[in-house]
Amino acid sequence: MEIAPGVLWLRLPLPMALDHVNAYALDDGDGWTLVDPGINTPACRAALEAALAGPLAGRPVRRVIVTHYHPDHIGLAGWLQARGAALITTRTSWLFARMLQLDEQRLPVSETLAFWRAAGMEPGLLARRAQERPFNFADSVHPLPLGYQRIREDDVIAAGGRRWRVRIGEGHAPDHATLWSEDDDLVLGGDQLLPSISANLGVYATEPAADPVADWLESCRRFEPLAQERHLVLPGHKLPFSGLPLRLRQMIENHEGALNRLRALLAEGPRPATACFPALFKRPIGEAEYGLALVEAVAHLNHLLHLGELRRETRDGIWIWTLDSPGGAG
Repeated sequence: MEIAPGVLWLRLPLPMALDHVNAYALDDGDGWTLVDPGINTPACRAALEAALAGPLAGRPVRRVIVTHYHPDHIGLAGWLQARGAALITTRTSWLFARMLQLDEQRLPVSETLAFWRAAGMEPGLLARRAQERPFNFADSVHPLPLGYQRIREDDVIAAGGRRWRVRIGEGHAPDHATLWSEDDDLVLGGDQLLPSISANLGVYATEPAADPVADWLESCRRFEPLAQERHLVLPGHKLPFSGLPLRLRQMIENHEGALNRLRALLAEGPRPATACFPALFKRPIGEAEYGLALVEAVAHLNHLLHLGELRRETRDGIWIWTLDSPGGAG
């Protein structure tokens, strides 16, 4: 769908509950710049090939811009590079993607198992997952050839007849690029700017003391002076939207509310991270979303820990979180 002159919106299939990712083709005349080309699965590749042959009129993709390194956004970048496209992304995204591409695991490593146990994963589930092949980046991301073009805060990229100013966000993924048109009202938001769902903020065994909630809140507040009602945000998932100033406030309030519910729960007594699911998510958490819920629970607990509001002790390998002070409204 042409969403603005020279900008095509593509919806590509994903094999998960969130069943699509948005890609955007920017018309450069003799070819295209493609933003976030989806995951490396047969269905997604077939959808992209159909778009290349049809709406993109057989003209080549000369450049691929990747907002962040997650598989549903970078999965087919290497496939397009192998066909002659140049890759444009942040240095952190490229380094993470290359590193994870090479880190293939037959079974979860000991550090991951210890992290899951510390977070309070149910013992039966932990035992089962210890014997299963974990998610591997290489399973859904095409190999990335050497070579890319780095972008960073305040760079300008010319594509689709526009100049796009790079603004970097944090929290969902390190050095997540968003692109703000200086010639009209378009903003390419990736997963940093989503309309009706919350981007996952997770802590993993790779950096167990991380505070992505602080990074996310700081990014939202830094974007607030830039956001205008006139902006049309082209997000990584769901529908393009306007009302960005309100949406940024909602995203801040969403996590402030979750933190306050977490404070109230822990005021009733110490708990492991997995026992905080009801307060944080306000809905049942099934096995399909259990992993994302676990890493997000640890993220919110870490945030309160860094604020000095919680204490954490280890009992039988499990982290127990205790409210150290009443806290406030965040």
